[in-house]
Amino acid sequence: MNNIIYLERADKIRTVLDTNILFAGLYSAQGASFQVLQAVKSKVVEPVLSVALLFEYEDVLKRNSEKLGITYEDIELLLDNICDLGSFYKIHYLWRPLLPDPKDDHVLELAVASQVKHITTFNAKDFKGSEQFDVNIITPKQLLEKIKWEH
Repeated sequence: MNNIIYLERADKIRTVLDTNILFAGLYSAQGASFQVLQAVKSKVVEPVLSVALLFEYEDVLKRNSEKLGITYEDIELLLDNICDLGSFYKIHYLWRPLLPDPKDDHVLELAVASQVKHITTFNAKDFKGSEQFDVNIITPKQLLEKIKWEH
């Protein structure tokens, strides 16, 4: 892709990428999630990671490897690259259960521990309650609006 990416500010945009963004970006090269992954690759977006989130990425991608048309080796390489491009945080506290879907609590806990301003996901309803921690829930399209893309 020959996109040139500019930030509106000098900093990288740090966000927690929910697993559905990673899946969607690998499933189709046509959508905003794919562009978010390209922004990660270009070091414009910095994914914030935890061990639990990385295991979730691995589990979902490997369970769906045939649907995605990628091998386990491809998945391992992708996850290695995401680890190289992201930053890891340890979570020392738990507020469980807090969210409507308890499986998403670790994502919110990561956002709070890393002090990011937002979680990027398609499932905003699953993160009701995150606002009490000053964590905004945004879609991939909203994340891309923070980035100026020039073709």
